[in-house]
Amino acid sequence: MTEPSVNSVAADQADVSPSRSSPYGALAAYVQRAGPGDRAALARLNPDALRPHEIAALSRALLSAGLQPETWRPETWPRWALIAHGMALAGHDGAGRLGRQLVQAGVAESRVTRLLTARGEAFRQLLPRLLRLLASKGVQPNWFELGELILNEDSSERDEALRAEQLRMRIAGPYFSALAAKA
Repeated sequence: MTEPSVNSVAADQADVSPSRSSPYGALAAYVQRAGPGDRAALARLNPDALRPHEIAALSRALLSAGLQPETWRPETWPRWALIAHGMALAGHDGAGRLGRQLVQAGVAESRVTRLLTARGEAFRQLLPRLLRLLASKGVQPNWFELGELILNEDSSERDEALRAEQLRMRIAGPYFSALAAKA
């Protein structure tokens, strides 16, 4: 089994909807049922500077999600670490649209705009803060959308970069629509 590429995970999921074969659902289920040690390690990890116990917890989580070691790549390892970290911080709700979930949590327009326009390191720094805010409001994000964005954002591959832009619009549309309806 190969590691799902950005395109293979989402190719058949035009709406970024849940799928039985999705690594996001499997990873979220693992994080939810993980023991307190693994869950704490995932919640505290820094994706760019993993400590040994965090590497072990992340490895168990990725294996549980069906991502086999022979397919792990240096460029995607920190991205999957960020996804597992986010799931440990805020949980997962694949039923709602991420944009609407951001409105439900009362996330300010300026914060959403900063997140959607951020790239690379700036994006990776903003995301955990946003996830902590969602968790404090009791709102779990949709990782089918957010996970795909993390895997695709700041990619040098044209198709992946285009996919990231499409995902940003799929988050922005429901966010601004729900925000307008709330006003």
